[in-house]
Amino acid sequence: MLRTPAHGTRLDILEWLKDPAAHFPPEHHADVVAHGVRVELVAVKLGVSRRAAGTHLDLLARTGLLRTGIIRGRTHYRRDEVRIAEVARMFEMGWQTGGRATPTRAPGPRRR
Repeated sequence: MLRTPAHGTRLDILEWLKDPAAHFPPEHHADVVAHGVRVELVAVKLGVSRRAAGTHLDLLARTGLLRTGIIRGRTHYRRDEVRIAEVARMFEMGWQTGGRATPTRAPGPRRR
């Protein structure tokens, strides 16, 4: 989970969404600050297809770094500041222990 969201493009998107009014044009039916931005706006800013931008946004939303909302049938994305702060704290805790966070192991098959 942590390696994939660190992709440079996704980090750019997270940075732009810190201050969406500075990076995206205003919308007629939604406030980019309060409601977030649509995939189309991110695609234009990145210079990629809507599908490629949607892939980045969906991954960030699935990992909990972005929240989604639907306005007039269109999905809008905005940062989840609480979740981002939690992830930042997890990284800090890992770095304070020398980067050696204790690994978690999935339970193996039961032996008889």
